[in-house]
Amino acid sequence: MKVLFLEIDTESEWAVASIGPAFLAAYIRRYGYQAAFFRVPLGAPIDGVVARVAREAPDLVGVSLTTRQWQEARRVLHGIRAALDVPVVVGGLHPTFSPEEALKHPGIDYVCLGEGEAPLLDLVQAVAARGSARDGEIDNIWVKGGARPRMRPPLEPIDDLPFMARDLLDEHYGVVHMATQRGCPFPCTYCGARMYNELYAGNGTYGRRRSHDSVIAELREIRRDGQLNYVIFLDDTFTINHPWVALFCEVYGRDVAVPFSLHARVETVNERMLHDLAAAGCRHVVYGVESGSERVRREIMKRSAKNQRFVDVFRWTREAGMMVTANYILGVPGESREEMQQTIDLHHALQPYDFGYFVFYPYPGTHLFRVCRDEGYLPDDYLDRPANHRETILDLPGVTGADIAEVYDRWTEIRLADTLKRYGGSATASDRDAAAGGVEACATAG
Repeated sequence: MKVLFLEIDTESEWAVASIGPAFLAAYIRRYGYQAAFFRVPLGAPIDGVVARVAREAPDLVGVSLTTRQWQEARRVLHGIRAALDVPVVVGGLHPTFSPEEALKHPGIDYVCLGEGEAPLLDLVQAVAARGSARDGEIDNIWVKGGARPRMRPPLEPIDDLPFMARDLLDEHYGVVHMATQRGCPFPCTYCGARMYNELYAGNGTYGRRRSHDSVIAELREIRRDGQLNYVIFLDDTFTINHPWVALFCEVYGRDVAVPFSLHARVETVNERMLHDLAAAGCRHVVYGVESGSERVRREIMKRSAKNQRFVDVFRWTREAGMMVTANYILGVPGESREEMQQTIDLHHALQPYDFGYFVFYPYPGTHLFRVCRDEGYLPDDYLDRPANHRETILDLPGVTGADIAEVYDRWTEIRLADTLKRYGGSATASDRDAAAGGVEACATAG
């Protein structure tokens, strides 16, 4: 019995593959099943994709999807189904929070809701035994034409999960990706991570963190089996639990001691923690700023930090010797043109080393998606439009699509000016293209 996991590229072919399949592959391999991986380049001719899938001869195809991947995934899966009789299961953020739409697609047979390791194992066993799963047979697995399944509790303890299958991550040069936790406690209205807590409400706690022993053991295994030169921690907010972070800094600095980067929130760090992280090897911290308007952050995004807090934390991070990146969102419902300018003003005060800027897209499952749908901002054909963070798909009161595009172009000018400054005023055409389009890989909202 073999599962072939597909990674559907959108714009960033060099980006790390989805980590979900790496966890899933490791889990089913533990029970004796095979797992393979195929990265589908953007716009790849469907005949070639079908030929590659046929050569792998899988018994089941699995795909982890964000909304940004949905359009290309539909094209690929339609082509596979037209040529091959192989069942397909999809999971991840988009299918979890838009399962009915996913199951309408002729190339999809099953949707996995939420955490996938145990449900996928049950599905693999059902397919191995009789070729398919029955409606209602497997918790978390929604069968095409069937009813919404029950949800099983999240796996506990999380340390029992096998380490990610690194051959599915497409990593290079000893730069590796790690996850130390699942779940996010913050109520940000634009992000899908928080919605897993609602998905599992009354059925266990989704937020869990690995032990230090587990994290260090995985890094030691990576070093033993290959290169370990840099670690990118992918957790939404690495700095949530101060005692956990303090002990991590101690053991990581002693037992691993290679440079690393992480994502944090300004509400969750202080000067001492930042210096401890730097001493342990942290070289880069990414903060979600989102807006320069305290009103927008507080009332629309449900983030309470003051602008001065951002200014202080960015300064502390630089003083600790780490690079700092800021991410911004523009064009959220209820934001004025003046407030979009306030974000630019705050950016200049923060002085980050690098930054990403993204036009807001309403991801299914998020609070702001429901606002956009209920208020009539969302077009009926939204799933047929690109979710590329470069232009709005919304019909918003108070600001126009042209307003948002103009502010986006202003951000691109700022990035280009930074690029020119960094390269001494001699940016090439490729540098200019990167300035205008390179931010896409930084998107964190789904």
